[in-house]
Amino acid sequence: MTSRHGLEIRAATAAEAPGLAVLLAAAGRPIEPRELAARLEAIRGGAGTALVALEWGPPSGLVVLHWYRRLEEARPVAQVTTLLVGAEDRRRGIGRLLVKAAAQAARNAGCGMLELAAGEDPSLAAFCLATGFAAAGQRYLRPLRKAG
Repeated sequence: MTSRHGLEIRAATAAEAPGLAVLLAAAGRPIEPRELAARLEAIRGGAGTALVALEWGPPSGLVVLHWYRRLEEARPVAQVTTLLVGAEDRRRGIGRLLVKAAAQAARNAGCGMLELAAGEDPSLAAFCLATGFAAAGQRYLRPLRKAG
């Protein structure tokens, strides 16, 4: 999917791992490029996708989503597990374009809903509301293995 001003949004591949590792590290989520490449390939082979926003240099943004079935929903739900735009690329519409591309990928996968957990980040919550999401409660997590 090509968009305005030379920005391209497409499926992320292992080849983007080094640039995405820099983007993730700047956001406080460091992952080694080799491990990131393996994770991107695993996502491609599973029930989900990773989309990258590219211009002329390193990746500008990333959205990762996974779809799954819920008893309450007739169609699968796509959950955005990562939405990230580089600090220098924010406020240019890249996040909106990533959400739009994610929604299209979810529709193509037969999903009926897109969800995103914004947590306590007020700017992300405002972004979600501005891009058509509605607030829908809290989320709780429980690790399956003891930290050690």
